[in-house]
Amino acid sequence: MIKISNLKKLYRTEDVETTALNQVNFEIKEGEFVSIMGPSGCGKSTLLNILGLLDSPNGGSYYFIDEEVSGYSERQRAELRKANIGFVFQSFNLIDELTVFENVELPLLYLGIAGSQRKERVEQVLDDLQVMHRRNHFPQQLSGGQQQRVAVARAVVAEPKIILADEPTGNLDSKHGDEVMEMLTELNDHGTTIVMVTHSPSYAEFSHRIIHLFDGQVVSENFTLSQHAYA
Repeated sequence: MIKISNLKKLYRTEDVETTALNQVNFEIKEGEFVSIMGPSGCGKSTLLNILGLLDSPNGGSYYFIDEEVSGYSERQRAELRKANIGFVFQSFNLIDELTVFENVELPLLYLGIAGSQRKERVEQVLDDLQVMHRRNHFPQQLSGGQQQRVAVARAVVAEPKIILADEPTGNLDSKHGDEVMEMLTELNDHGTTIVMVTHSPSYAEFSHRIIHLFDGQVVSENFTLSQHAYA
């Protein structure tokens, strides 16, 4: 599904050039659950932004579902992104002025899905994630765990091929963090590819494989005890 070769990302100011990613290489297969770990500032979020087609590399190649996308324009990236990628963020990134239902419905509006089909899909995913009873509430009326459930619902409602999760448990206590990891594992069990950035070794063990970054480079990869679930 994903093949990264010699990927490089630079940030330049008038005086300084910073290398965020330097000659990064790896592959992610369809149906895999991969965690990306490393210290703060090692390039994890930069890498996730490139994988999610929110940013472009300065060098190397990025194949996403057999398409070389590293040189795509923002419009091309947006079209590919909205049809194939779901995002889950540490800070939830829900829109305060929209209800739970409207937040989850948003990706389907972007895709031009008809109203009756939108309603059916949103209600199904809210029911699956046990937040249907909050459908008319606003984000600020929810607990952190409920907000992340809604964020996961928004990420999966368009049935994306891959979910990118950036520290999805970072703002949650251990109980709600465990619930989010169980949700991601269940989604993966049903075939969704998941790439997750995390600082938590215990949550990384939910994945099949861990990619370790340091100073913008892949320094090691290892399989976890969960790898037997993926063959």
